[in-house]
Amino acid sequence: MICGFDYGTSNCAMGVKSQDAVQLLAVDGDQCFMPSALYTLGRELICEQVGLAMTEGPQRDDFIKTRRGPLQLAQRARRELDLGPASEDTDAVMQVGQQAFAHYFADPEEGYFVKSPKSYLGASGLRPEFVHFFEDIVTAMMQTVKQRAELSLGQTLTHTVIGRPVNFQGVNAEHSNRQALDILSIAAKRSGFQSVEFLYEPIAAGLSFERHLTGNQTVLVVDIGGGTSDCAMVRMGPDHRDRDDRSADFLGHTGERIGGNDLDITLAGRQLMPLFGMNASLKSGKPMPTKTFLDAVCTNDVGALSRFSSLETTLHLQQLQRDCLQPELISRLLHLQTNKQNQQLVRCAENAKIALSDTDSTRVALDFVEAGLDTQVSRSGLENAIQRPLQRISELMAEAVAQAGVQPDQVFITGGSARSPIIRQAVARTLGDIPLLDGDHFGSVVSGLTEWAQRIYR
Repeated sequence: MICGFDYGTSNCAMGVKSQDAVQLLAVDGDQCFMPSALYTLGRELICEQVGLAMTEGPQRDDFIKTRRGPLQLAQRARRELDLGPASEDTDAVMQVGQQAFAHYFADPEEGYFVKSPKSYLGASGLRPEFVHFFEDIVTAMMQTVKQRAELSLGQTLTHTVIGRPVNFQGVNAEHSNRQALDILSIAAKRSGFQSVEFLYEPIAAGLSFERHLTGNQTVLVVDIGGGTSDCAMVRMGPDHRDRDDRSADFLGHTGERIGGNDLDITLAGRQLMPLFGMNASLKSGKPMPTKTFLDAVCTNDVGALSRFSSLETTLHLQQLQRDCLQPELISRLLHLQTNKQNQQLVRCAENAKIALSDTDSTRVALDFVEAGLDTQVSRSGLENAIQRPLQRISELMAEAVAQAGVQPDQVFITGGSARSPIIRQAVARTLGDIPLLDGDHFGSVVSGLTEWAQRIYR
């Protein structure tokens, strides 16, 4: 059966066409959106779980051959963790979605947790073993999403269209895109899909919107996702939507690795890190070095995560604690590092950002670090914190319009962060008095991917 698959930075979703309507499938309990997160008792076990879930045949045999080293490490990890046979404890060894967050929050210093792996797929300079590792993470998540969707549907999914950003990374974009698409293609095939195609996410979101247009228009689609922001200028309407080849209708598109995650990270750095000593005074009178504080919250950067968790950083923080006039603040950061709670801290910033879409101020509780620790974050504080990424999002919109050489008749905005009044004000400042319409902030992309899959595979 044919499906659309939004393997997103923040959430994953699958849809099928049912009686001329798109039906989203349950992929996380009874929910149609699964948070893009994975937790396992040991990172070596991810590869093992992928192999166990693959169908027997040449593809699985080749996977086992290429993963001989990691699979041996998985066996050693099983012995060290005192686990039983691999076939008996899959659910206990690895979780995805809401269950992954629950296990991480309950015991963050144990196991291995990764959120938003899509953010890393286009990273420059990855050695082959790291590319294989990301293939395994993505495959493990895709296998689970596909199995859950098939259970919900009662049918096997064989053909899919997966969404992709315009660019996975801003630097060396061509190589980055090729690497990321290769990882996603390999993961989809190992998950059991026979055919895999890709479609730009802003175009997918626009296709969903186009179904409701009664006249022809030029529309700027702005998709602010978790990991990227993408813009597309598209001719839409009754004279366009039934065409199999839409290339002539796409007048311009831009995209960059700036999304909701970056807003969360920036907010955490500016509003929460001062509680951990980022702006504290040193006894020497010199300014506090900020790199380690920023590494702590930069959860979409593999290098930053590695640096923050290193022994070198531990020793550096211990020295900062001795040199700081408020050593108790640095002790909080040491606690955060020791207990691997930096992902949880950024999650708090994300929840604050979401709350500030509907209120002018919100309380951020950090009891997991220290009893009674909290702070207030205002909408104006959020706006000040995210000025730099917000400016770049505005530039991407302007660049897409410039490529097209015409002004849009309407702006269609989608993506989780698009609910924020701050984002909407930035759109208005950039484009002027052009009608701004909302789509399903989370479902527009998967809906459009499903429509396109039905069209190209029929």
